[in-house]
Amino acid sequence: MINDGLSRLLIRGGRIVDPDRGLDRLGDLLIDEGRILSLEGTAAWKEKRTLDATGLAVCPGFLDIHCHLREPGFEDKETIATGTKAAAAGGYSSVCCMPNTDPPLDSQAVVEQVKKRAGEEGFVHVFPIGCITRGRRGEELTEMAVLAEAGVVAFSDDGDTVQDPQLMRRAMDYSRALGLPISDHCEDRRLSVGGVVNEGQVSARLGVKGIPSAAEELVVARDIVLARATGARVHIGHVSTRGSVELIRWAKEKGIAVTAEVTPHHLTLTEDRVMTGRHGPNAKMYPPLRTEEDRNCLIEGLQDGVIDAIATDHAPHTLLDKYGGLEGAAFGISGFETALGCLMSLVHKGEISLPVLVSKLSYEPARIIGKGNELGILRAGSPANITIFDPDWEWVVDSSKFASKGKNSPFDGCQFRGKVVATIVDGRIAYSDERLSSLMRETCE
Repeated sequence: MINDGLSRLLIRGGRIVDPDRGLDRLGDLLIDEGRILSLEGTAAWKEKRTLDATGLAVCPGFLDIHCHLREPGFEDKETIATGTKAAAAGGYSSVCCMPNTDPPLDSQAVVEQVKKRAGEEGFVHVFPIGCITRGRRGEELTEMAVLAEAGVVAFSDDGDTVQDPQLMRRAMDYSRALGLPISDHCEDRRLSVGGVVNEGQVSARLGVKGIPSAAEELVVARDIVLARATGARVHIGHVSTRGSVELIRWAKEKGIAVTAEVTPHHLTLTEDRVMTGRHGPNAKMYPPLRTEEDRNCLIEGLQDGVIDAIATDHAPHTLLDKYGGLEGAAFGISGFETALGCLMSLVHKGEISLPVLVSKLSYEPARIIGKGNELGILRAGSPANITIFDPDWEWVVDSSKFASKGKNSPFDGCQFRGKVVATIVDGRIAYSDERLSSLMRETCE
């Protein structure tokens, strides 16, 4: 793993936010030999290296449970090296990469290849997600037990839905036996095929085929029922509609083992964004941006715990992929480096609290993939995976400067308030903004 060396470090005077213990207070944190040594009794310590975190938030390293690193097969869009560098710049110390690569992550050999490359060239932890079906074709299950042994943290055919309910039921049976969740791409292609944007006023004005909310909600409902029947853990990916939130709320009330995620762009943008000439193709994604009513319901789902996590669905593309107008453009945006900035707009407007945001970006995603004892926490003895950010730092998005190969962002040119200062992975600096050097103090003995 690529990162800059860091000796024993005292992070002094930051706002420490730890969802694991419900902690939100000013304090200090000491790192030594890649682990958190202590969060208590640090006032009298005089370390050789100190980071003045006054005015900064200090929290568990973010964990993205849904992203696309594109390697192997689509290295023109992204590589593990460039994708994880972008993730570190966004405050992520860990990411879960989806299996829609070429070849897909449907065999032990490909999973091990990704893990090896991440170990050699990655800036952050990379946890592969394995395919549900061979080749993601929805016809035959993979050797799920072999993939689990190889180290996948979940199963998904992301980008495609397992359309056959009997096959999905069998997949859930196996995943339950293996103790791993299904990460569910919910899309009924019979309703969405040929669609470009959300079905509604915007699609009508543009004269293009819309993607109805029902395309998502039908599969959400189906797989909630299958989860109840099998006892499997099912994680609903990139929730975008009010109806999906209501279905997931019902499932949780019934005690069904369902979790869910939402993206930063679905929380902060609506379908109107595709009407803006500058952003049109870069605001084309799947699922599509929906209505203001849907957006508000997603925020409410975060507040009341129906939605467990925020995931970027980072989906970088080449400039050519997004060229040729809205209908011809590929679905997807680069999301790592704008995630915190756009999400902090919800905090500054009072729509969610900072501790809730931190929890949805770190603690709760770690629990979903079974890493809650080592990631998403600030605990003495745990690995020092830490994100430090300035909640009030104002900056303007310039996608041309992204570490990601993908410059496709609907936020290009937007002014945000809230920016990552440093990302620490296992006690080493994986990313630092230029401001960090002014905050570090070296003391000579």
